[in-house]
Amino acid sequence: MTVFEAIVISIVEGITEFLPISSTGHMIITEALLGTKMDEFTKAFTVNIQFGAILSVVVLYWRRFLQSWKFYKKLFVAFLPAAAIGLLANKLIDRMFENVMVVAITMLLGGILLLFVDKWFKNENENQEITDATALKIGFWQCIAMIPGVSRSAATIIGGMQQKLSRKNAAEFSFFLAVPTMAAASAFKLVKDYKHFNAENIGILVVGNMVAFVVAMIAIKTFITFLQKHGFKVFGWYRILVGLVLVILLLMGVDLKVM
Repeated sequence: MTVFEAIVISIVEGITEFLPISSTGHMIITEALLGTKMDEFTKAFTVNIQFGAILSVVVLYWRRFLQSWKFYKKLFVAFLPAAAIGLLANKLIDRMFENVMVVAITMLLGGILLLFVDKWFKNENENQEITDATALKIGFWQCIAMIPGVSRSAATIIGGMQQKLSRKNAAEFSFFLAVPTMAAASAFKLVKDYKHFNAENIGILVVGNMVAFVVAMIAIKTFITFLQKHGFKVFGWYRILVGLVLVILLLMGVDLKVM
């Protein structure tokens, strides 16, 4: 992986991590278009630059992270399902990372779903409490996003809205839940693949995280405002368009496989 490839992929990560369009799916697509070699470092890089994105959440919402222990209890409860399933299905998830067709299909199906989300869940009660039970249910919704292209953000926000949270509160809890979830995934990948890191590619990883951090901060602020005003439909049509283009290209025999 070159520094240029790392910067481009990190920009994509920063923009898409907290949007309901799948950051992992977009990074896989970007790597395929760039012709990035899918070695062990690239796989680890795709996971570990998420650390830069989640750091932006901590910086933007630092006051919320200084709340009572109940705040962290809810995050822990919501994190448990992904932790358990992630450990059990780690190898399967790694294999799916290399399949662009999986991303294309999940992008398409997820887009169709987003067209109807605003009609299905119209609750705008800003005072709806997030209980431990609510947090656990959102945590199970998050597990769906282990399939590349599904979007962790979309799954958890929809899960929150299904539990009667407003779009803003569901989105913010999704951001908060990203911190333990993605930090654990990054740490697990770093420890598991530490032998694939060296002085050269550690520098690339640092640059990637810095870029993802800055871009994610801008994306979070923009997304919350847009979501409150316009809902999910635009993201749904975008996902459908990207999914259709990918499916057509793959059926035409265009080689989009990550090498």
